[in-house]
Amino acid sequence: MTQKAFTGAIRIVNITQNPRPARAVLKLLARRPGRMTIAILAFACKEIPLWFLPVVTARIIDIVATGGEVSTVLIWFSIAAVLLVQNYPMHIIYTRNFMTVVRDTGADLRNALAARLQSLSIGYHTRVSSSIVQTKVVRDVENIELMLQQITHPLLSSTMVMIGAISMTAITVPQFLPVYALAVPIAIGIRHGLRNRSRERNEVFRREVETLSARVGEMASLIPVTRAHGLEQTAVTRVATGADGVRRAGLRLDMLNGHVASISWVAMQLLGVGCLVLAAIFSLTGFLPITPGEVVLLSTYFTLLTGGLTQLLMLIPVGARGLESVRSISEVLQEPDLELNEGKRAVDSVGGHLELDHVSHRYPEADRDALRDISLDIPPGETVAFVGSSGSGKSTMLNIVLGFVRPSAGRILLDGVDMQELDLRTVRRSVSVVPQESVLFEGTIRENIAYGLDDVSDERLRAALRDANAAEFVDRLPEGWDTVVGERGARLSGGQRQRLAIARALVRDPRILLLDEATSALDPESEQLVKEALNRLMKGRTTLVVAHRLSTIRQADRIVVLEHGEIVEVGSHDALVQAAGRYAHLHATQAGVPG
Repeated sequence: MTQKAFTGAIRIVNITQNPRPARAVLKLLARRPGRMTIAILAFACKEIPLWFLPVVTARIIDIVATGGEVSTVLIWFSIAAVLLVQNYPMHIIYTRNFMTVVRDTGADLRNALAARLQSLSIGYHTRVSSSIVQTKVVRDVENIELMLQQITHPLLSSTMVMIGAISMTAITVPQFLPVYALAVPIAIGIRHGLRNRSRERNEVFRREVETLSARVGEMASLIPVTRAHGLEQTAVTRVATGADGVRRAGLRLDMLNGHVASISWVAMQLLGVGCLVLAAIFSLTGFLPITPGEVVLLSTYFTLLTGGLTQLLMLIPVGARGLESVRSISEVLQEPDLELNEGKRAVDSVGGHLELDHVSHRYPEADRDALRDISLDIPPGETVAFVGSSGSGKSTMLNIVLGFVRPSAGRILLDGVDMQELDLRTVRRSVSVVPQESVLFEGTIRENIAYGLDDVSDERLRAALRDANAAEFVDRLPEGWDTVVGERGARLSGGQRQRLAIARALVRDPRILLLDEATSALDPESEQLVKEALNRLMKGRTTLVVAHRLSTIRQADRIVVLEHGEIVEVGSHDALVQAAGRYAHLHATQAGVPG
């Protein structure tokens, strides 16, 4: 994202903090006042025929009724023709300017969501399904764009027509204005009576759609597991339950919208017919001096007025859906669980000296600490491995060092400085992570390895692939490092993906390296190739390793044994085996040695 786009994203976040979503939408549109002004002026011009043509019609009827001149009829025709023809260029100007604002607003919202999602803590992303996040970025922003497209034209049109109709009636037959006033309280009453129920049902529908999105995302990611265990029907049932929730909530919303449409139409049509009858009675009885042309004019204007109000009432469902999407997006943009880096000290270079000073961490709603009173001094270039049973705190240790989670107590020092004082984004430029499941995106091998880096030379890329034991298999691919790897690297084996992840780390030349079960999911041949690549990667770098297979960490400078979040042993492989403690027991278990 460019700096301009990022600055715009921050402004969007501030705008959406308005508790009234309708006002937030108006403020979003007001960010481009020039285009909005041109659009509204063009719209006002193009809508002139709607409210002025009844005047032309009334005048021509009166000319015919009184036996007037043909030339006068032609003059009124010429006026009507000019007004009608100008509609085309004015409509194009309006569409160009207004739709530019709408599309820019949609892009701004998506940029703001992307920026906010990158700022939110890992804890937030752990709690919230990625499918729900995707729904907010794609569907909710699309709903807002649709709302602006579908509401603005009829809203402006109805407003312009009503203003024109009332103004022309005030000029021609001002005594008839009180009759027009009957339509307004009826319309307001209908809107007020249905507003709250519409909002509630739209919110329920949106929540059901998010639940369904999460279940579909879950089903897609678990298809191999589902197939392997013959659980296809169970997976389908879970999605079907979510789909039924969407169906029921959607049907209730549709029925409410049907009530709005029908009540609005019937009420306004009755008023329209009543106005025609009343104008005719006034003319026939002489109660008001109304000509036949003015009867048509008043009836037409009242029809336009009630039609405009009907249109506005019909917009309630569309507006409610769009405003609910504004609330949905605001949930992300106003989420307070941020990783706060702004204003903190930027790091230009990292030496790699890590010190954990009485560090403890407890996850929200947990009944005990994940880490308790951990103190470690890791000098630059040392390799430290963390072992222990599941739940002992190994992965939490890596997340603490990365800054993904904050210590509940104690502090972490990087090169002698408390990491709470540092901009972690600048720190992570000198950190690389090789996880158990390497993450690749839909793109070429080159794009995946050089992700986030500018101008990576072919020589540097080749060296990274070679040191990662990946050059040989990459060269065998039809298009070499320009081969597209598929979504999440689906066209490559697990070992190949892992070696590309190592190449991605090598090309960055990090000072700190974090390895999280980097070989646990590989076959023996792939594991050997990856271990060789890791040994090259670890050389001269501060390295923290989490591993279940103890055979992969024999060469570590120190091995830290964790149990229930506490350090129970520290030492080299040989020293810990001789100590006959917890590590020796784990080693014997994996080696198949009888206890």
